[in-house]
Amino acid sequence: MDFKAGLIQQQSLKLTMTQELSQAIALLQYSSQELVSFLESKALENPLISIDTPQNVDYSKKKKGVNVEKDAKYWIEQIGEYRGPSLEEHILSQVPADSPKSFYLLIKRLVQYFDENGYLRYTTEDLAEMLSVSMDEIQKAVHLIKSFDPAGVGAENLQECLYLQAVRDQKTPKYTNEILTTHFILFAEKKWKDLSKELSCSLKDIQAVFDYVQVLNPRPGAAFHVEKPTYIVPDVIVEWKDGQFIVNTAAGSDLKLSLNGSYYSKMKETNDPSVSKFLHDKWNEYQWIAKGIQQRKETILRVMKKIIEKQPESMVKGLSYLKPMTMKEIAEELEIHESTVSRAVKDKYVLAPFGTIEMRAFFTANLQSTEQEDVSSLAAKKEIEVLIKNENKKKPLSDQEISDLLKKEKGIIVSRRTVAKYRDQLSIPSSSKRKRYD
Repeated sequence: MDFKAGLIQQQSLKLTMTQELSQAIALLQYSSQELVSFLESKALENPLISIDTPQNVDYSKKKKGVNVEKDAKYWIEQIGEYRGPSLEEHILSQVPADSPKSFYLLIKRLVQYFDENGYLRYTTEDLAEMLSVSMDEIQKAVHLIKSFDPAGVGAENLQECLYLQAVRDQKTPKYTNEILTTHFILFAEKKWKDLSKELSCSLKDIQAVFDYVQVLNPRPGAAFHVEKPTYIVPDVIVEWKDGQFIVNTAAGSDLKLSLNGSYYSKMKETNDPSVSKFLHDKWNEYQWIAKGIQQRKETILRVMKKIIEKQPESMVKGLSYLKPMTMKEIAEELEIHESTVSRAVKDKYVLAPFGTIEMRAFFTANLQSTEQEDVSSLAAKKEIEVLIKNENKKKPLSDQEISDLLKKEKGIIVSRRTVAKYRDQLSIPSSSKRKRYD
């Protein structure tokens, strides 16, 4: 074989990742909040950019035609949210009034080490070292805290938390305290046959303890941990009017980007070359961003309209009426790349006739069916939930039995492994852990 070096001229098409293209991709995948943050930062860098950020709109009231600002009846909604006592305040209120000030302050310091569930996840040795206090003082303070309400607060772990609640109850099932203190791992892992042998009790007795533990509170401090509510601003509004869908950009997400004309005109009059170059660069940046925002808006609306076209029934009635639909399918029909569809729906929300939902939720996997039309993975999950809900709890259905029943009764073809995956996604335990012995 003869190899020779030579020059060959060849034409090829290659997509270059320019600054404008990279920025357009970033703008498309930004959520409304991220887009606002991005533009605000750009406005600080670029004096030509002026942003008119729309006011948040209460769409639930807008839909009903209520103007909150002008209606005095809604004055109560302007009152700040009531916040009850914090966990620290609640604990300190239970310290005996005749306690020495140093002891009160020690308990106050200990509460700072609580996690949001009310657990004190440190040993007394560690606490004594961290707080430079004697072991006796720490043990006395921790012991007192564990006697306070809510029951279970101050526990080192879940096992102790449940025990602290059970030990106060005079009506706990037989074997409860022994199981929680000595055999908790076997109990939690549902190795009940081994546990029944060790305790010389029946499986029915262990089932009674299990049912009792279910009503205990594994997070006693969580009730005092109040998070500020997060409000979702929809990107698109879909309305059903006169037999057709009306699609618009939501007012709360439609940013108005404009040119700071007075600054531009004033700076353009200068003859300084460095100023001219600065102005030229900032003008180009403004143009890129304005174009990117417009393209983002158009792409989101195009994708949303195509989703409506493919999912008209679910758009009105809810996600339980979803039909199989993938991003690749939408991309092919719109003649765009699948990644563009993925970015267009990422962290975007739509206010549909049935409620506010993430745009990504309308996409679902396609499962085979014995019927003419295939079914969505969401429909399969709902059927799995129904089957498990109605099963005989003394002899729960295995994943293979669920797979067989779905095919036989619902015409849904799904493998045992897929059933197990969907069951995990639904937070439903396996058949061995669903079994009851009473």
